[in-house]
Amino acid sequence: MAGKIPRDFIDDLLSRTDVVDIVDSRVKLKKAGKNYQACCPFHNEKSPSFTVSQEKQFYHCFGCGAHGNAISFMMEFDRLEFVEAIEELARFHGLEVPREKGSRPAMSEEKKQQQLDDYSLMDQVARFFQQQLRQNSNSEKAINYLKQRGLSGDIVKQWEIGYAPDSWDALLNTFGKSPDKVKQLIDLKLVNQNDQGRRYDFFRDRIMFPIRDKRGRVVGFGGRVLDDGGPKYLNSPETRIFHKGSELFGFYHARQQNRQLDTVVIVEGYMDVVALSQFDINIATAALGTATTPEHIQMLVRATSHIVCCYDGDRAGREAAWRALENALPALKDGVRLSFLFLPDGEDPDTMVRQVGKEAFMTMLDSAMPLSRFFFENLLKTHNVGTPEGKRALKNAALPLIEGVLGDDQKQMLLEELAKHTGEYDRFKLQQDISKANNAGRKPGYSPNLNQVGKTRLSPLRMLIRLLLDMPSLATRCQEVQPGVFAGSQAAGMDLLLAVHQYCTQHPHATTAQLVENFRDHPHSPTIAKLLLQEHLVKDEDAERVYTDSFARLLDWHFDSRIETLISRSRVQPLSKAEKEELNLLMKERQKS
Repeated sequence: MAGKIPRDFIDDLLSRTDVVDIVDSRVKLKKAGKNYQACCPFHNEKSPSFTVSQEKQFYHCFGCGAHGNAISFMMEFDRLEFVEAIEELARFHGLEVPREKGSRPAMSEEKKQQQLDDYSLMDQVARFFQQQLRQNSNSEKAINYLKQRGLSGDIVKQWEIGYAPDSWDALLNTFGKSPDKVKQLIDLKLVNQNDQGRRYDFFRDRIMFPIRDKRGRVVGFGGRVLDDGGPKYLNSPETRIFHKGSELFGFYHARQQNRQLDTVVIVEGYMDVVALSQFDINIATAALGTATTPEHIQMLVRATSHIVCCYDGDRAGREAAWRALENALPALKDGVRLSFLFLPDGEDPDTMVRQVGKEAFMTMLDSAMPLSRFFFENLLKTHNVGTPEGKRALKNAALPLIEGVLGDDQKQMLLEELAKHTGEYDRFKLQQDISKANNAGRKPGYSPNLNQVGKTRLSPLRMLIRLLLDMPSLATRCQEVQPGVFAGSQAAGMDLLLAVHQYCTQHPHATTAQLVENFRDHPHSPTIAKLLLQEHLVKDEDAERVYTDSFARLLDWHFDSRIETLISRSRVQPLSKAEKEELNLLMKERQKS
């Protein structure tokens, strides 16, 4: 792993990038005044609500709330991790991504070249297997097997399915032309070497499925046996470029086939994924001979709003589903559904879709068992809630899992269901009602809560932050506005105002995109995101006036609040000399205004 990417480099990368070019290369934009518009690529809509600002280097959808800069767009649209998006953007500009010195040194040029050579060799091997399916003397046997499984030639070609010859050294002789190449083949587990030093091909007489990572690079293979001998599936072992727990077969294909992945179905086998695609169901993916891992779930949560785990209905299938559920809960954010579809005994997605057809199979996916139902059905099999002891046991088993759920709404839903099963629903609802009443009783004017962005007019504090987000240069253009005078104030959101103003003062030429990027991993990031969704309706030519007026109003509020605090304190105990002087000064300032 490399060290951290310097913040200055990210800022420079954004300054070189025009978000309009990045978006327009993926979604056709149309000029609309000084901005650009399109139908949002992140949700279905008929009229465009997706706006891209060239001035602010920022995009925003008024329909679904999607927003961000060029990096955010590449992460969401291309389904990239943050570092991957930086690397892609840097490659676009012909730049090398620097790394800060630390405990983890940056990847050396030698290692980078080794990685490129590895990906290149894996791609060549994938083409070799495809060639063998067409030209090998034993290819008729492999082709007949694929036909018997109901796969068309187009699907075989689309999935780059190949054949590993029934030979000990076909691949070794083809690619092992030098000692270095032989070592690379062994390192990538394409060739084995036993204790006597004998070398032989890892895959032999198998139907070959290339496994591509989320960037489309071949990183491993899955081999399906043609006969009954040996393990049914043989997967590439772990290598320096292949980690089973982080890859999903078919995920790259699903992303390529669907710009908007509304649903992803997890199945158990490669053939299930391929067979579903032949019925134009291009949303399937499969774990690589292992259980569905937390890394798998995190990949899918970022890509879709509905994950369906499709397993056999037998004991093994339900146990696999429960492991998937346990791994999914910590990554399950609000807005993402997890469902479970259990097929009849003896059926798998391959056979099922051939029996019922595409439409019926999609209906089965849509009506799959919700997470909450499977969660409690599974727990209630081992806990008898007909007794107090059983209710306590159920609660002890369920609570640790529920507490680990990422999404607050998802967590509350499961807690409510648990309360129903344990006979504590009335108490649960009472606590909820008390909590709502306490929240409703707060005075928003006195202590503005920036986490609850509504449609009402922005408070002075919110307006200051909102204008700075749009025009960071206001911090240096309006020198009379000095939020630092509020340092130490306990008002909600004041720490955010001070942080944003400080950044804008230090970076007077920053764009909205750079400012937001600076706060990407900051605790204030969610609040900034919500504020950006709120329209302030201030024209550019009025921005300075509204900015200074908002500061003046905030000063008035601050004075009034402090005066009220000192007067209230004087009723309880005598004020100190300093407090009396402060009160007199504040009263005089208040009279002037």
